[in-house]
Amino acid sequence: MPKRVLITGAAGFIGSHLCDRFLSEGFTVIGMDNLSTGSLENIEHLFGNPRFQFHHYDVTNFIHVPGELHYVLHFASPASPADYLRMPIQTLKVGALGTHKCLGLARAKGATILVASTSEVYGDPLEHPQKESYWGNVNPIGVRGVYDEAKRFMEAMTMAYHRTHGLSVRIVRIFNTYGPRMRLQDGRALPNFITQALTNQPLTVYGDGSQTRSFCYIDDLVEGIFRLLVHTDYPFPVNLGNPEEITILDMAREVLRLIPESQSEIVFKPLPEDDPKVRRPDITLARELLGWEPRVTSLEGLPKTIAYFRQKLVQHSA
Repeated sequence: MPKRVLITGAAGFIGSHLCDRFLSEGFTVIGMDNLSTGSLENIEHLFGNPRFQFHHYDVTNFIHVPGELHYVLHFASPASPADYLRMPIQTLKVGALGTHKCLGLARAKGATILVASTSEVYGDPLEHPQKESYWGNVNPIGVRGVYDEAKRFMEAMTMAYHRTHGLSVRIVRIFNTYGPRMRLQDGRALPNFITQALTNQPLTVYGDGSQTRSFCYIDDLVEGIFRLLVHTDYPFPVNLGNPEEITILDMAREVLRLIPESQSEIVFKPLPEDDPKVRRPDITLARELLGWEPRVTSLEGLPKTIAYFRQKLVQHSA
């Protein structure tokens, strides 16, 4: 019988790509999502697959999955500042209660659990690039604290289950990821730039645009997650991201270069509260542990991503 995996946040950007990958590897996939930020469009191509089932469900409640379960991947959470600023309490609940329910399920089933943490646990970092050993510089009562602290709590509870119950756990700290299935109105810089450029709206750059990010293409991220979960037993956090660093302003200019018909201009707005000035992963551990590093550069995945956004804009205007 195929191994069974539960993926929470299955209708989201990363979750839906994970569903594809595990199905392609022969697993049976159970997807859960309350669709607060996910979309059934991301997984509708899977509904005819006999090894896939989907449950519209909020994982902050008790989770029941009959039968065997080998892996749990906890990816349910708002991930864009626009989302977690709009849903601060729900963000905290899914990081705390949702994690607790997933850990309890994994323990009951004897399953391995992988939780999706984030580079945001490093806050506005005073160490650059960021290693897994860095404890971070986070404002716990700032507006972004609801996401940062939810993920830090997630990591703490996961390690508590590992140390107390011997639960098999994995923790991935995900840096900025992009690719097809991001939402048009996601709220993060890159999807904002693409949507704005394709609709001839001004590209909004916050601050002077000198803040940096490191953009990892979705296929590379999924490969790293799969290797961490299936091919190791390492219980501590692992950074997954692209160590190529680019300024937000340069990314905006690159989007305009790739959409030459756009009439958009770049405009500057005040920097949001606690917005990180730099963000770049140290992926030494991922290289050594997983034999992993990104194969797609920060910019190489942009044409596919732009093509996806073009298609979605046509569908939505039809």
